[in-house]
Amino acid sequence: MSATTSPAAAVPVAGAQGAAGRVRRIGLTLLRATIIGLVAFIIFGPLLNLLLWAFAERWYFPNKLPSQFGLSFWVRVFDPRGNAMASLWLSIGIALMTTLACLVFAIPAGVALGRLQLRWRALILIFFLLPNAFPNLPVYVNIARVFYELGLAGKVSGVVLVHAAHGLVLAVWISAAAFAAVDKSLEEAARNLGASPWRTFLTVTLPLAAPGIIAGAIFVFLESLDEFTGTFFVGVPDVITLPLLMFNASMGGNYQVSSITALLLLVPSIGFMLLVERFLKPNVMAMVGR
Repeated sequence: MSATTSPAAAVPVAGAQGAAGRVRRIGLTLLRATIIGLVAFIIFGPLLNLLLWAFAERWYFPNKLPSQFGLSFWVRVFDPRGNAMASLWLSIGIALMTTLACLVFAIPAGVALGRLQLRWRALILIFFLLPNAFPNLPVYVNIARVFYELGLAGKVSGVVLVHAAHGLVLAVWISAAAFAAVDKSLEEAARNLGASPWRTFLTVTLPLAAPGIIAGAIFVFLESLDEFTGTFFVGVPDVITLPLLMFNASMGGNYQVSSITALLLLVPSIGFMLLVERFLKPNVMAMVGR
């Protein structure tokens, strides 16, 4: 005789399975919500604290929130006679000079590494990674000693050279990937129509590689704008950029000024990263390091 299950007995079993499924779904939903909440807290928690300090007039222990909000510290930071605006414009100027210096070298290097069949191409690319392969502190200490002997310490030119040493890896690698992603058949078509090699480069190769070059330039600019360690060892006390001003303010207990300067550094970083997302195409990223 074969065992059979009556309809009356099957109903409780189906109901139990449905209840277990609902409990499982609720548990997964709670787990996802908890993970998302933790990630959001890790990302936005420090930013929220930064915003609170930027607008806090008075905030004493053990108060959980500032007892008074205001804009007096913003007025101090944006005062034309203050050090903050001078440091901001100096930081922007150094970042622009660093970007220009890196592009002057990165564009021809990108053409050679991206378009030519170089025998030691991989080794050359690794060479540009060397400044980032070692801890920054001992590297900058030795660079500062050499720059003191060369008379570059405490000068903008010395700071630009230090920033460019780290920015070159981004500029060269991304430029090489941008030129490697250019379709060679388009260059061949231009040559078949009578264009010279130089004209083909200016009218076909360079415009097609321009989005990647612009993205690399943005990365170099942002890295130079936020650079602290190299500027500290090479530029102090004559070259005071905004990251150095933020450090001095935080060490002096002036958390309002340090928070405002941190926001001044954060806003362009977010804006430029949105631009990078437009310029850095997937085909360029696929060629990085190849």
